[in-house]
Amino acid sequence: MISKKKAFLGAIVLVILTSIFNVTVGNLIAIPLGQKVLINKSTYEHYESMGEEYGKLFMLKDFLATNYYKEIDEEKLMEYAIKGMFQGAEDPYTTYMTEKEFTELMTRTQGSYGGIGVIITPGEDGLVTVVSPIENTPGERAGIVTNDKILSVDGKSVSGEQLDYAADLMKGDPGTEVVLSIWRESRKEPFDISLTREKIRLETVRSEVLENDIGYLRISMFDEETAKDFKEHINALEKKGIKGLVIDLRNNPGGLLDQCLKVADVILGEQVIVYTEDRHGNREIEESDKKQLDIPLTILVNNGSASASEILAGAVKDGNRGKIIGTTTFGKGLVQQVKPLKDGTGFKYTVSQYFTPNGTNIHGTGVEPDIVVELPEELREESTIERSKDSQLKKAIEVILGEIK
Repeated sequence: MISKKKAFLGAIVLVILTSIFNVTVGNLIAIPLGQKVLINKSTYEHYESMGEEYGKLFMLKDFLATNYYKEIDEEKLMEYAIKGMFQGAEDPYTTYMTEKEFTELMTRTQGSYGGIGVIITPGEDGLVTVVSPIENTPGERAGIVTNDKILSVDGKSVSGEQLDYAADLMKGDPGTEVVLSIWRESRKEPFDISLTREKIRLETVRSEVLENDIGYLRISMFDEETAKDFKEHINALEKKGIKGLVIDLRNNPGGLLDQCLKVADVILGEQVIVYTEDRHGNREIEESDKKQLDIPLTILVNNGSASASEILAGAVKDGNRGKIIGTTTFGKGLVQQVKPLKDGTGFKYTVSQYFTPNGTNIHGTGVEPDIVVELPEELREESTIERSKDSQLKKAIEVILGEIK
C-alpha cells in the first residue's frame, strides 16, 4: 500500500504537472536551450505562484523533520496537514478520515459497530453535542438524551473540533467499559456515566398495531437496510387491516439520503420530496411517483429528529400528506458526499444544502410541527416513555381517528 506521505506528495506533484501542462499548451511549447528551457513570462509567473503556495508547507515539514528534538513521524505530519486543510473549511461535516476512521464510518452506515450507540455533532458552543441516542443501545439505556454535552471520554477532554477523536474514543470492543463526563442544562454540575460497549446492530424499523386498527411504525435512523425493512413492515401492517398510520421519527438522527427517498416514495403521491442546491445554484430534484399509502398519516418529531428524518417530515408537511406533531426538529439541512481514496483513507464534504418542496431551508431552524405538543417536563429527559404518558403519540392517534371518522 502506498504510504500516506507518498500519496500526498504524489497528489501535489500531479496538481503541479497538470498545471504545467495546461499553462504550456496555452502558451506554446517551451523552447529548450542547452541545459535550460525558455518559457514565456505568464508560465514563469504560474510556476512561481505554485512554489509560493506549496513551498511553505514542505519547508516547515522539512524543518520539523530535521530540527525536532527527537525523530518525528513524517507520514503523520502529512496526515495532519491534510486534516488541517479540511478544517480550514470551517464546516464540522467536512472532514478527512484516516484509514481506520473511514472504515468505521462505512461500518456504521452498513448497520453494525462496537460502541455505545450515540449520534454526536459539534455544538454551536464548541462542545460535543448529542443529537440523539440510538434506540435500545447502551447510550439510551444509560439515560443519555438529546443536547447532552460530552466533556470527556475516559478522562480525555473532547471538543466539537475533535468530533472524530471523540467518536473514536467512545467506540471499542463489545464488553469493554467507557466513562463519559456529561453536562446537561437541567443539572448544576457535570456528571459521569459509565457504559459497557456492545455490538451496535441497528434494527432501524419496528412496528405494531395499536387500538382502533391504527398502525405504529418507528424509524430510529436511515441505514442501508431501512427502506427494505420499512416496506416489509408496511406490507405486514396493511395485511392486518390498519386504517391509519403513525410514523415515529423522534430522536431519528438521519442517515442515508437514498434510503429516506425510498421511504418517502412509498408514503407520498406524485410530488417533490426534496431538492438540493450547490454553490453554483445547480439543483437536483427528487420526486415520488403516483403510488402512495392511501390512509390517514401523522408524523412524530422532536428536537432529536435531524437530517434525513427532517427531509421526510418536510416533504409530508409541504405536500399536505399528513400532520407533523411534536416539537421543532434539530435543523441540519446540509448534504454530504463521501469519497474513498486508493490508500484506504477517505473524506466527506458538504456538497450542497437541501430544501423542502416549498423551498424552505431548515438548516439551523428545523421543521416546525403542524401541531406543537410538548412532553411534560419530567419526561423530556427520558429516552423511553410509557405509552400512557406519551402526550405526543396520543395527539397523533387523536388526529388520525378524527380523519377516519
